[in-house]
Amino acid sequence: MIDPRFLAGLGVLALLTLSPGADMALIARVTIARGRRAAFLTSLGICSGLVVHASASALGLSVILATSADAFTIVKLAGAGYLAYLGAQSLRDSFREPPDTSRSAPAVGGRSFLVGLLNNVLNPKVAGFYLTFLPQFIDPSGNVLAQSLLFAGAHAVMGTLWLAAYAYVVARISRHFAGGRVRRWLERITGAVLIALGARLVFERR
Repeated sequence: MIDPRFLAGLGVLALLTLSPGADMALIARVTIARGRRAAFLTSLGICSGLVVHASASALGLSVILATSADAFTIVKLAGAGYLAYLGAQSLRDSFREPPDTSRSAPAVGGRSFLVGLLNNVLNPKVAGFYLTFLPQFIDPSGNVLAQSLLFAGAHAVMGTLWLAAYAYVVARISRHFAGGRVRRWLERITGAVLIALGARLVFERR
């Protein structure tokens, strides 16, 4: 029989997955600039970061982030700077010709995955969520690491499916404006959103 706590945890994770944030802004940016394949690989990178947070939480590493003001500030500023960097890239690219996504596919794919991974790993809010959320739905008498990874795996599957569907919708919309002024403005909007999210992260408190 499935533990009711596990089902309750999945329900909360589903709501978290659907909530808008930096991940969705990043996927929109990558979809418009690089296409659906790059967006899917970015989604895989984002969701792989969940496994990192779950492992860190189970091993107690996230406690350091939650209790140390210096550690939290370092990660927070790194995450904010990274979001601002991605946003600035999007703004810069909006004034250039669309890149040729058919060339250097492996390099583009690896970069897309890394962009998603760093976006998630450098987000202290995700680390804090896993530290405060997971213990409520984990049996302390069992294998804590295995249960944490199970939650992260389920969260990753939900996140990948949701972000892939979201990228599909963004791609369909942007396709109608390929090479036009509207497409460029979409890039500028997503860039501004990423910068704004980075600025908000700077003022985030533990």
